Amino acid sequence: MPPTPARWLSSLRRLVHAEDALAPETQLIAVIDATLATRILDLAIRIGETMLVVGASASDVTATIVRVSRAYGLDPVHVDVTYNSVTIAHSLPGAAHPTTLLRVVRGSVPDHAKLQRLQALVADITDGLDLDTAVSRCRAIRRLPFRYRPAAIIVAQATLALGVAVMFGANWLALVLSFTAAALAASTQHLLAKARVPYFFAQIAGGFVLTVVAALSPLLRYTGLDAAETIRPSVIVASGIVLMLAGLTVVGAAQDAIDGFALTATGRILELTTQTLGVVLGILAGLETVRVLGLGMSPPSMALPLGPLPLQFAGAAIIAVAVAIYNGAGMRIVLVSAGLSLVAWVGYTGASAIGFEVAAASGVGAFVGSFVGIVVAYRLHVPSVAVTTAAILPMVPGAAVFRGLLGVVESGEDAAVLMTGVTTLAGAATIGIALAVGASLGIYLGQPVRATLSGVVRSRARARR
Repeated sequence: MPPTPARWLSSLRRLVHAEDALAPETQLIAVIDATLATRILDLAIRIGETMLVVGASASDVTATIVRVSRAYGLDPVHVDVTYNSVTIAHSLPGAAHPTTLLRVVRGSVPDHAKLQRLQALVADITDGLDLDTAVSRCRAIRRLPFRYRPAAIIVAQATLALGVAVMFGANWLALVLSFTAAALAASTQHLLAKARVPYFFAQIAGGFVLTVVAALSPLLRYTGLDAAETIRPSVIVASGIVLMLAGLTVVGAAQDAIDGFALTATGRILELTTQTLGVVLGILAGLETVRVLGLGMSPPSMALPLGPLPLQFAGAAIIAVAVAIYNGAGMRIVLVSAGLSLVAWVGYTGASAIGFEVAAASGVGAFVGSFVGIVVAYRLHVPSVAVTTAAILPMVPGAAVFRGLLGVVESGEDAAVLMTGVTTLAGAATIGIALAVGASLGIYLGQPVRATLSGVVRSRARARR
C-alpha cells in the first residue's frame, strides 16, 4: 500500500525533530562521596589561588582548576575567578546542595619559580598522581619561601635600571648613577614595605628619590670628571621609571579583559593605574622640590636617542635577566627570558627599520616575543607569563613618561611646552597599550601552535611504544 500523506509527514517530522521517547533514561552512580569531593575541590582551589597570587592569568587559573578536578573524577565544576577571590562549586548526583568552596586572594606577589612548580604538579596530576601525594606536594609548594633574599632583589632592581641606561648608550658615570639611584629607590620601597606602608606611597617615594638623585647629578661637573660633562639626568630617571613599572601586570590585565574576566581585569587595571599614578606623583614632587632648590631641569626638545645597536641588545638582555630574578625565577627561566628579550628587540628594531612608528614597532616586538615565548615555554616547561614579561619590558616607555612629565612641570606660562608634554604622555600611554595588545595577540596565536606541537609530541610518544 502506498504511503499516505500523514505517514510522509510523520517520517519528515522524525527526520527533523528528535523524539523525547527515544532518549534513554540514565542515572549516574555516585562513586565519589561528599568528603572526597570536598578534598578534591580543596586541592584544586588551593592550586588555583596560589597561581593567581604568583602571577597567572584568570583564564589559566580557571582552566587549571577544571583540569585538576576532572583528573580526579569531578566534572563539571563551576569556577568563578575575581581579582581577590576564587570560588568553585560542584553538585554530586542526588545531593540537595552543591559543594562550594571560596578562597580569598590576599595580594599579588609574582613568584615564577613557584608557578613553575605548580604547573609541574598539575601535569603530574593529569598523568595519574594520587590525591594524597598531590595534597602533600601542593602544601609543600605553598610553603616555599621566595627564592632570593631582599638584598639580592634590590641588586636585581638596580641592575634593571642599569640595563636601561646601557640601552641609551650612557657613559660609565651615568651607569653608576643609574644603578645607585635605582638601588636607593628600591631600598626605600623595601623599608616602606616592611613598615606596611601601602604600595601607592612606596611608588611616590621611589619616584621622588630617583628624581632628586638625577637632579643632583649635574653637580658632579665641579669634580672635574670628563664623564660628568655629558651626563643626561633624563636617562637616570627613565631607567628608574622602567624599574618601578616592572612589576605591573599590563599583559595580565589585557589578557583577562580579552578572556572576558571583567572583574579581574578591572581590578588589575585599577591597580596598574594607581601604581603608575604613584610614580607620576613622586616624579612631580621631586621635580618641584629641585625647582625650588634652583636645580630644575629644562625639558628636552626631542626624544632620548638609543645607543648603538649592540648596546641596545646588551641592555635588553640585562633587563630581562634582572626582571626574571626580581620575579623569583630559576636559572632556566632566566636564560629563556634573556633569549626572548633579544627576539622581541629584533622584532622592534626590524619594525622600526621599515618605517613603523614607536608604538607600532613596540607592538610588533611584543607580539614576536610573546608568540615565540609561549611556544618555547611549553617545550622547556617554564611559565609563559614569566618569559613574556621579561621579553617586553625593555620596550616600556620610561624616557617618554619622564620627558612628558618634565614638560608639564617646567612649562610655566608656555602653552606650547605644556601641550608637548601632554602629547608625549599620550604617546607613552599609546606605547603601553600597544605592548599589551601585541603581547596578548602573540599569546593567543601561539596557543594553537603550542597545542599542535603538544599533539605531535604525544603522537610520537605513542608510536615509540
